[in-house]
Amino acid sequence: MTSIYHTLISQPLYNGLIALMHLLPFADVGVIVIVFTIIVKLILLPLSLKASRAQIQMKAIEKDLSSIKEKYKDNKEEQSRQTIQYYKDNNINPLAGILILIIQLPIVIGLYRIFLKSGLPQINTAMLYSFVHPPASVNMIFLHTANIAQKSIILALIAGLTTYFQISQANSSSKSSPSTGIQGDMAKAMAMQMKYFFPVMVTFISYSISGALALYWITSNVFAIVQEIYIKKKYHKAALVV
Repeated sequence: MTSIYHTLISQPLYNGLIALMHLLPFADVGVIVIVFTIIVKLILLPLSLKASRAQIQMKAIEKDLSSIKEKYKDNKEEQSRQTIQYYKDNNINPLAGILILIIQLPIVIGLYRIFLKSGLPQINTAMLYSFVHPPASVNMIFLHTANIAQKSIILALIAGLTTYFQISQANSSSKSSPSTGIQGDMAKAMAMQMKYFFPVMVTFISYSISGALALYWITSNVFAIVQEIYIKKKYHKAALVV
């Protein structure tokens, strides 16, 4: 399984990064990391938009599903049948958003791994395809200010801060009717932990490894924030009309 993942995910991503370094010899590795992350995110964008649309669609029908649940609360079998029929009648796949996210997950992990284990400025030529050539030189000084082969507390803090804003924005976009009871309390507690714990974890990991990884997190977070703003303007308004 590890070998398959390496062949299908890690190696192509690593070759893409090195090929970009070769094609843009005037750019430092920090700029390359930013450009490469954006390119991969743009390739995944159609899937991300589909997942977001599916999530918005599910939230738009919450009232109808609640009505079905209340109407057949004493008959769980009929409740399930009516819910499934509702999905069929409205051409809705309740698992669409989750499935799309699962498809993206290996690529996201692959991106993380290449920045985690890239070994830059050294290049692992054994991983390169025959048509991919390593750059003549590797400039690790990002914008003439920071050596991203080393730890950078500033980049790590920015990575943590952008993670906080990205999670906060995602949480605000996913708010629906208030939940009550134990499940609602658990959901709120988990959302709160993610909002504050995950940014701290990203900051710690980014500082522990290198500035290159921190730049990956920053770029990924900023892209996600811009993407969420776009989705809010285009799809949330349409969902309200429906």
